[in-house]
Amino acid sequence: MEANEQSVISRGGTELMLDALHARLDPELAKHFQIIPGRVRNLDPRRKRILWLHNKPCREEAGLLEQAANRAMFAGIVCVSHYQAMLYHLIPGVPYADMTVLQNAIEPFGSFRSRRADRVRLIYHSAPDRGLAVLVPVFEHLAAHHTDIELDVFSSFSLYGWAKRDEPYRSLFERCVAHPRIRYHGAQSNATVRLALCESDIFAYPNLEPETSCIAAIEAMSAGCLTVCAAYGGLPETCANFARLYPFAEDMQVHASRFAHVLDHEIRSIRERRAENERLRAQQVDYFNHFYAWDRRILEWNSYLRGLL
Repeated sequence: MEANEQSVISRGGTELMLDALHARLDPELAKHFQIIPGRVRNLDPRRKRILWLHNKPCREEAGLLEQAANRAMFAGIVCVSHYQAMLYHLIPGVPYADMTVLQNAIEPFGSFRSRRADRVRLIYHSAPDRGLAVLVPVFEHLAAHHTDIELDVFSSFSLYGWAKRDEPYRSLFERCVAHPRIRYHGAQSNATVRLALCESDIFAYPNLEPETSCIAAIEAMSAGCLTVCAAYGGLPETCANFARLYPFAEDMQVHASRFAHVLDHEIRSIRERRAENERLRAQQVDYFNHFYAWDRRILEWNSYLRGLL
């Protein structure tokens, strides 16, 4: 990372989660703990330390946890999914007994409401490297067969303070801008993305990253979007069988073909507005609003921290 980028404050999912947690924690509990979101820096010797893992163990500093002496620096290690806990157990060898799974959380969107617009709206709101290079050509292909589909793209590394990392994706962004039915928004606030999700039908996410969890999917599904994504990494766990999953493929042509086939089917399904489809979306919204709500998760966090005192 460039020196001038290090001073930029990232506003990605990890930072939003940390802010939301601190805003809700019991203040009497919070003063006893230092919650470290992945990067181990500036340890406070006066408080108990909680290592809150967000990334995969192949990322920076995961090797720290290979040694029992290093793990002993922390009063607890929190994972955001059971998939992630399994990875940390298998790769750096963290004992399951040292880890607790407290899954991600969001502010719920409210009850499901039917979309009755004339067009089928797709949305992509993640980093450029997580599937945009698959989505854009697939959308260009499907747009030739479906005259009523549109795509909103919210994607830029500038959200994380890494604007220079956008350069390899510049031509991809230009393709988005040039297409008459793609709206490229770059990096926008979470509030702006949430408004767009409420007007969208499908979260089109041909994920290339084996994510430990996926806040983008959680928010999309809480907003009532049908999610099309690969059964890869933590996405099957995150989506809880409500997403339209397809088998991941390392070969990008195969991946794109599988994604296009499933997305084409779901566009037709959305257009027909089958009653069964609408009932499933309503059940999805109810589940995500309940299970991933901060009101529920903060009770779990408070209980967990009390148990460590």
